[in-house]
Amino acid sequence: MNSMAESAATPNDAPATPPQGRRSKFRALLRRRSLWLIGALLVAGAGAFGYHWVFGKAKVVYTTATVERGDLESTVVAAGIVQPINYVDVGAQTSGKLKSLKVKRGDQVEQNQLLAEIDPALADTALTAARATLENMTAQRSLKQAVLVLATVQRARNDELFARRLISASDRDITRAAYDVAFADVASLSAQMKQATAAIDTAIANLGYTKITAPIAGEVVSISMLEGQTLNANQQAPNILRIADMSTVTVWAQVSEADIVRVKPGQDVYFTVLGEPRRWNGKIRQILPTPELINNVVFYDVLFDIPNPERELKIQMTAQVFIVLAQAKGVLLIPAAAIGNAGEGAEIKVQVLKANGAVEVRTIKIGIKSEISAEVTAGLKEKERVIIRKITAQSNTQSPLSARRGP
Repeated sequence: MNSMAESAATPNDAPATPPQGRRSKFRALLRRRSLWLIGALLVAGAGAFGYHWVFGKAKVVYTTATVERGDLESTVVAAGIVQPINYVDVGAQTSGKLKSLKVKRGDQVEQNQLLAEIDPALADTALTAARATLENMTAQRSLKQAVLVLATVQRARNDELFARRLISASDRDITRAAYDVAFADVASLSAQMKQATAAIDTAIANLGYTKITAPIAGEVVSISMLEGQTLNANQQAPNILRIADMSTVTVWAQVSEADIVRVKPGQDVYFTVLGEPRRWNGKIRQILPTPELINNVVFYDVLFDIPNPERELKIQMTAQVFIVLAQAKGVLLIPAAAIGNAGEGAEIKVQVLKANGAVEVRTIKIGIKSEISAEVTAGLKEKERVIIRKITAQSNTQSPLSARRGP
């Protein structure tokens, strides 16, 4: 029984694999896994590098402008005000109450048309008094002339008697003195009569001034007095209304001192007004020598006249004025942004984008220049593209995997 028990236990109690063998197998397994991991990392790194090379490479984008043919003008821009070329402030030359106004604002009047009347009572009274004074002096002079005639006869008779030694020298001198006094009285009254006549003329003129007429033809643009007001013309002539000739207007444009050196009389000029697309054209007539200081900036008034037969232009309208310095028609143009701060007549270098994508550096010459465009007189051809700006951008193109990835 013991033998059978021993033989049955022998297979189960056989010794296991030695520990050294198990460790060798574990090390082999680790080496195989390490090699696999390194290989996977190498493949992933190569894939990431390839993706960056293909999809993440920086791209250069150009902003260009095409060389075109067109018209160009160089201008000085200024703000202006529309004013009448000629106006008159109509005032009162005599005192009195404003009896009536014959016109209202906006009326068109002709020269010598009656505009207003001042109460003539004071002028009538003054004229009557002046005439009475003249009549009185006329009567007095007639009396003095009679006295002078008598004195003349007496002087002649006494001179003859004195020559015959029939009267004394004293009697002769008395008659001569009487003649001189009579003659002086007549002369004095004659002078006073001239003065009285002048007073009558003044009174007649003042009476005429009670009827106020238009000194020029034009439009009544303002009225300062109302009917019934009393006018005192003794110290200063009060203004009643203003008449302006609006058939021609003058635009007063204010040009800064930085631009006035380029502005000359005779230059072409045009302007527009608010709400009106029409353009009015003229020529500079005058540049006023005295400047005006506005917000610490020096401005000079530039004047030019515009016919206004239809009275479309009104007083105090705001005008946007363009003074033409130079003009060119049918020339090659590029945007002013493409040449930076380069001035007229300058030679500069620009980049031209060719049809095949290549970039070529060119030397060009600038003609006249505006705020928007510049003329190119040499170095470029029509339809060529000039680079204005270069932008380097990173591509945001997705990889195929990410593109296919769903939510």
